[in-house]
Amino acid sequence: MQKKGLLVVSFGTSHLNTLEKTIVKIEEKLSETFPGYVLYRAFTSKMIIRILKERDGMEIFTVAQALKQMAEDGISEVIVQPTHILHGVENDRMIEDIRTKAQEFVSIKVGNPLLSSTEDYRKAVEEVAEEMDTGSAEKALIFMGHGTSHYTNSSYAALEYVFRDKGYEHVYVGTVEAYPSLETILPRLKAKGYKGVCLAPFMVVSGDHAANDMAGEEDSWKEMLLQEGFEVECILKGLGEYKGIQEIFAEHAKAAIRL
Repeated sequence: MQKKGLLVVSFGTSHLNTLEKTIVKIEEKLSETFPGYVLYRAFTSKMIIRILKERDGMEIFTVAQALKQMAEDGISEVIVQPTHILHGVENDRMIEDIRTKAQEFVSIKVGNPLLSSTEDYRKAVEEVAEEMDTGSAEKALIFMGHGTSHYTNSSYAALEYVFRDKGYEHVYVGTVEAYPSLETILPRLKAKGYKGVCLAPFMVVSGDHAANDMAGEEDSWKEMLLQEGFEVECILKGLGEYKGIQEIFAEHAKAAIRL
């Protein structure tokens, strides 16, 4: 009888409160979806792995380490499900690590990140819109994405387009490290005459970027918008907290098995 394992791969977070609310909840959803599989966790950020070990005594595997452990534990059939938003740099590195270990297993299936098909965008938009106030003529909702140098960065512009296509005309999507930035969104906000803005992360976890770059007291989106005369509200809720988003990851893992 083949022993089955489920490896959930996340970028990671050093914020333990959001770890429990987001990554752990996605892992629990996946475990519930695959009850016969042994659950393993890996982070792709070695910096976060180091912080958690030095500060909290937590041992988190890299992808290569997790797969090595799974092989040693006698796992022969593997599902790998990333909690990444895009097929970006972190996902590419994960896939490369999987390739180096694939020969150690009878089968290894890899699920897609959150935004991988047109239907994924539509589902993600609807799930988020169901739980968030999507704005009004008085108040815009701006999501902060991470942004990437990878070509998949265009996904953020596509995401805003889908919000518009679904009728959410007061929702904007920017990134903290790429295009579109808040500076590119500001003229559009002013042209629309909004008085207020709500900021929320379009990231699996509400971690450093949300707490500091989005809602911090210095050099943050919140401060920039306040200086421009907007009333600002911040919602520190990662996508991993949304049950509908957890479900999309579970569906991607199920789809990987069928390939």
